[in-house]
Amino acid sequence: MAVNSKSLNLSEMMEKENLIDTIDKCRLPKHIAIIMDGNGRWAQQRGEQRVFGHHNGVQAVRETAEAAAELGVKFITLYAFSTENWNRPKEEVDALMQLLVITINGEIKTLNDNNIRLRVIGNVQDLTPQVKKELEEAMEKTAGNTRMDLFLALSYSGRWEILDAIKKVAAEVKEGKLDPEQITEKMVSDHMNAPDLPDPEILIRTSGEYRTSNFLMWQTAYTELFFSPKLWPDFRKEDLYEAIIDFQHRERRFGKTSEQIINCKG
Repeated sequence: MAVNSKSLNLSEMMEKENLIDTIDKCRLPKHIAIIMDGNGRWAQQRGEQRVFGHHNGVQAVRETAEAAAELGVKFITLYAFSTENWNRPKEEVDALMQLLVITINGEIKTLNDNNIRLRVIGNVQDLTPQVKKELEEAMEKTAGNTRMDLFLALSYSGRWEILDAIKKVAAEVKEGKLDPEQITEKMVSDHMNAPDLPDPEILIRTSGEYRTSNFLMWQTAYTELFFSPKLWPDFRKEDLYEAIIDFQHRERRFGKTSEQIINCKG
């Protein structure tokens, strides 16, 4: 029985390793957004406190970022802490802030080794002084990296970002710098937290939940959605490969018909 079990595991491993060979490197999504959900449930299933799941989710972040960079993905945005998360129990929020400090500090070498630049979106002014300090130092130390940009969405929500952009546009109107009739979608996009960040082609959410939870609401108008049953601490590079393969089998029409897309390609 032991031999059969080992053979099955080896077969599964080979199948996973072959996943990367089925990815069309010419049709990679440029930007992948991820809602990292399920840390708390993962911990509770093991009789541990929720923060135990957050600690174990760090490995999933590392593997996912490295795998995306190796493939040639240019941008990844991870939903790390939402504005709504401030409403969680104080002890969990405090533990998360401490974990952020430790993780950011501990991952700088890995980011540099993989030529990954760290960036952030969100209302960072609400973060603790220590977290802001670690973020600023990490972004400075990785600023010269060019292989991929890794965005952390911290103290972030889509509605907050849209409201923030509207306030900036309204201020320009009030100052007489802008005529309201001149306001366009592109102008609103240019006032988002990271105007150089392209819209994500695919949004991955783990844990089996089927919602986007106020994440990148403006940018995901035509984003493909992929929902994984895996809890985030169990998410690995093979799961990222599966999501990308699924994405590459979809037809993205942007309001057009299939015939129009085919003719355009021709």
